[in-house]
Amino acid sequence: MKRKKSVGVYHTVLKDGTPSYRASITFEGKHISLGSFSEEKEAAFVYKEAYKILHSDSFTLSSYKENMHIPFDKFVCLINFRDKGIYISNPIYLEKKYFTYHLEPGLFLKFDIEDLFYYSSHKIMKRGSHLFVADYGSQLSILQKYGIKSYAVAGRDYHFVNDDPTDFRYDNIVILNRYRGVQQFAEKGFIKYKTVIHVRSNYVVGKYNSEAEAAIAYNKAADILIKNGIKKNFQMNYVEDLSPSQYADIYMKLKVSPKLFRVRADHV
Repeated sequence: MKRKKSVGVYHTVLKDGTPSYRASITFEGKHISLGSFSEEKEAAFVYKEAYKILHSDSFTLSSYKENMHIPFDKFVCLINFRDKGIYISNPIYLEKKYFTYHLEPGLFLKFDIEDLFYYSSHKIMKRGSHLFVADYGSQLSILQKYGIKSYAVAGRDYHFVNDDPTDFRYDNIVILNRYRGVQQFAEKGFIKYKTVIHVRSNYVVGKYNSEAEAAIAYNKAADILIKNGIKKNFQMNYVEDLSPSQYADIYMKLKVSPKLFRVRADHV
C-alpha cells in the first residue's frame, strides 16, 4: 500500500543522493518556502506550525518556543506577512514608522523605515556583541552605516539618546568623535577636543577648538613619531571638507606636545 504524502512536503534528492524534504505553504496567493529538512516528519511539523501561525492571531512575536520545529527566522517572516501583508525573507516586522529586525527570541533591533530595502536583502549576523552584514564579500559593521569607526567606544565616541543600544534609528545615535585619537570634552561650558596617541602608553598631543584640528594633530603626532623611528602602523585620519591647501595650512600652524619630539624607538 502506497504511503500518503504529508501535506506541504515535497521529496527531493540532493546531488550526493541524500533524500531531502522541502516544506512550503501558500497563503494569500503567495507561495512561501519553509526550508529543507532531512526527515519528512520534521518537514511536516514545520508545515503544520506555519499553517497555524498564518491562520491564528494568537501567535505573536513573543510566542516562539524552543520546542517549535519552524526556524525562528521563518516564524517572524510569517507573522509579519500575516499582519502586514508584505512578505520579507529576512526576520523583519513592520511598524508604523520603523521596523524591528529579530536576531533571536527576545532580541531585536530597531531601524528607520528608510533602511528597510537594505536590511530586506542583507542578513544581520551577530558574533559576541559585534553586529555585521556581509556586503560585497566583506563584513560591514552595523555602526559603519552611521559613520562610526570600528575602534569607536560607546559612551565616549558615540551614544544612544535613549540608552538603548539596540535602537539604531538615526535620531537615536549621536556621534561624539568621528576621528581616531580624538575625544570630545567640555571645558568652561565650551566643547573642545583632546587628541591622544598611543605608543606604549597614551600621550596627550594637545587640546583644540575644532574636531578637524584635533584630527590633524593626531596625524602630525604620528608623522613625528614615525620620523623618530617608532615602527607602528598609525592609521591616519581623513578629514572631510578640507582642501589640500587648507589641510596643509592647519597642519603647519598646529602646536603639539613637545614630549612627542623626545619619544624615540629605544625608549618604547
